[in-house]
Amino acid sequence: MTPEPSSSSPIGRAIATALTAIRYEDIPEDVLATTRAFVLDTIGVIGAATHAPGMENLLAALGEWELGGSATLLLNGRTANPATAALANAAAAHSLDFDDQHDPARVHVFCVVLPAVLAAVEAEEMVHGRDALAAIAVGVELFCRLGLACYNSLGKGWHPTTALGSLAAAAAAGKVLKLDAEQMVHALGIAFVQMSGTTQFIADGALAKRLGPGFAARNGVLAAQMARHGLTGPWRFLEGEAGLFNLHERGEVRPEILTDGLGTEWHLRDLSMKPYPCCRCTHTVIELARDLRREGLTGDDIESGTIELGRVNRQIVGAAFDRSHPNPVVHAQFNAAYTFAAALRDGEVTIPTFLPERIRAADVAFAARLETREAADFEPTAIAPARVRLQLRDGSTIESTRLTIKGAPNDPMSEAEVLAKFRNCLNWGLGEDAAAIAALERIALHLDEQEDARDLVRSFLACRTEARAA
Repeated sequence: MTPEPSSSSPIGRAIATALTAIRYEDIPEDVLATTRAFVLDTIGVIGAATHAPGMENLLAALGEWELGGSATLLLNGRTANPATAALANAAAAHSLDFDDQHDPARVHVFCVVLPAVLAAVEAEEMVHGRDALAAIAVGVELFCRLGLACYNSLGKGWHPTTALGSLAAAAAAGKVLKLDAEQMVHALGIAFVQMSGTTQFIADGALAKRLGPGFAARNGVLAAQMARHGLTGPWRFLEGEAGLFNLHERGEVRPEILTDGLGTEWHLRDLSMKPYPCCRCTHTVIELARDLRREGLTGDDIESGTIELGRVNRQIVGAAFDRSHPNPVVHAQFNAAYTFAAALRDGEVTIPTFLPERIRAADVAFAARLETREAADFEPTAIAPARVRLQLRDGSTIESTRLTIKGAPNDPMSEAEVLAKFRNCLNWGLGEDAAAIAALERIALHLDEQEDARDLVRSFLACRTEARAA
């Protein structure tokens, strides 16, 4: 590969050099344990996606052009080329909006990185589980740092999971493919060339919201493979005049976050696991509703109300609730008023909460009486805080505020809650085969002990009861 000239990006080279140098043995045990837990969570969420809106359509669309390949489409067990598999599996991981998030960075990370690594693992045929786990951790860490460095990407209209995910997927796949530092620079540059994704699909309630992480995973796998074969990308993909910092982020960046302590300090530790299958911006609102329900409040008591959020949260989930919305699922998943109403009525928010018939039910119609406002005392980009002010039919008012968000490091899900979520997801999507689910659970939580990382794919497929019956 042609060496890059001296004007090359020192940031891009520093990142590539650091990433390629990280070995499994260099990663602290608590970081590895966190990575294993989120592998478990993500593979469970993929399993739950079997009947998610758009997934059958996506598999049909991709399947028409695929005659087979070395990687697996997890939801139907068919094979495809690794880039296609990465797309399909990452879309599945994000299809229920039940996947993890780094709250300060506002990126969903494992939905992109894990499918990219699995695609690369299957393409390479024999990759030890510890190398796969290290690749996942490295890609996730870069993803978290990108989101933190580009701290207002979402506020400008980018969907940072889709946009920044291409770079993270390239890094993760590049680790599996054993790229050297020179190749890694170009893999990141080629991923940048493919970078895209805005929040317009949220505003329009489009199923393309699920596809964004798929495009990112596909882009990263392709970028790593192309760089391995000598194709070059722009090396000033970060600070160049038309690079990420200036063109996409308009100068709103903290570039030092990308390199400070890379390889020794781990922002991966700050990931949040989602307790509810909807936009993270609604989760504190859901907790407020559940708190009020425990105090005896019902939807019938409410005359009107206001949900107060930070500016960016309100941009994402602050639209008025519309029961007749043509795309009700995405609309409801990104609607603070609906999620509050559903949580108040049912006491929980689960996958069935976002079925069209539930969204359009009469008993949650009072969500239309709730409006949203920007809270002057919340940081504009803060994701956790939320407040509700309710006017009741008896003339009284209620005000309630929460400043923390369930699933975050300062309010984590318990081990029992994590395992219950995993098992419930697989039961919902793949069938209730307790033995197969337990086997998958063991492999996910001990991935680095597997001589062949493809065992994770094989054990997932073993949970597909309808496939075994056929």
